[in-house]
Amino acid sequence: MTRPRDSSQRTNLSPGRLPAPVSGLLGGAAIGAALGGLAAFLGEVRGSVPVLLALLLAGALAGAFPATRRALNAAATVLALALVACLLTPVLRGPLATLTLAEPPVKADAIVVLGGGVQCTAATLETSSLGRLLRGLELWRAGYAPVVTVSEQSGLLGPPDCPKMSALERRHIGALYPSGGPQVLTLPNVTTTRDEAARVRELARARGWTRVLLVTSPSHSRRAAALFRRQGVDVVSVPAQEFRFDQTLPLPLDRLWALRVLSYEGLSRLKAALGGTPER
Repeated sequence: MTRPRDSSQRTNLSPGRLPAPVSGLLGGAAIGAALGGLAAFLGEVRGSVPVLLALLLAGALAGAFPATRRALNAAATVLALALVACLLTPVLRGPLATLTLAEPPVKADAIVVLGGGVQCTAATLETSSLGRLLRGLELWRAGYAPVVTVSEQSGLLGPPDCPKMSALERRHIGALYPSGGPQVLTLPNVTTTRDEAARVRELARARGWTRVLLVTSPSHSRRAAALFRRQGVDVVSVPAQEFRFDQTLPLPLDRLWALRVLSYEGLSRLKAALGGTPER
């Protein structure tokens, strides 16, 4: 009669688990890849492929060793819980409100419409750009200023064949007002909000402007106004309506957008504090 194998023999013959260093390496790489994807979405990181590869490698190395693997797992758990809290509750409503600077419009020399973005393939303005432009035209129609400025993005933004934002905005204005529209001036070759502030400062000196109305997205308005004032431009911040999401954050999708906005603005401030040029 055949004797049954003992438990040790059965265990040896069953498929074994991966060694801890290998499973840790793979798990760390997965966490790094997830962080890279999250950074690319929330922070709109340029060159996201190198960032993703760097985080993937760093995660894999951290996961290969017990001490760093435990730290990595703990950090990933905290981040996951924070993300869940942000998506399931309106906890971001307060921090989001601190980004907005909304002042009553007054008579001014010009209405400065900051650039938001272009959908290059479709050759159309992004929602933020269109919302800002419509707010600027609303202020012009109300008689607050006779001049509207638009921005022309530099070649550092988007592919070489991407249409210029200023050209699309001028076309939109021309379609709305075939005759009798506002005087439109272009801020050429801008990459950042700081560039736009510098161009407006030059126009103000050349044309004797003493005050401008600054139009941008609500979440960008406080930082933008501070950049313009540091350039010596007297601005009144009159932000556009937020069309991308509901700022009361009733739904998870609205909260995800808010998280993206807050991350982007936070990264911009950090980069400026470290001596870099703020992003748009």
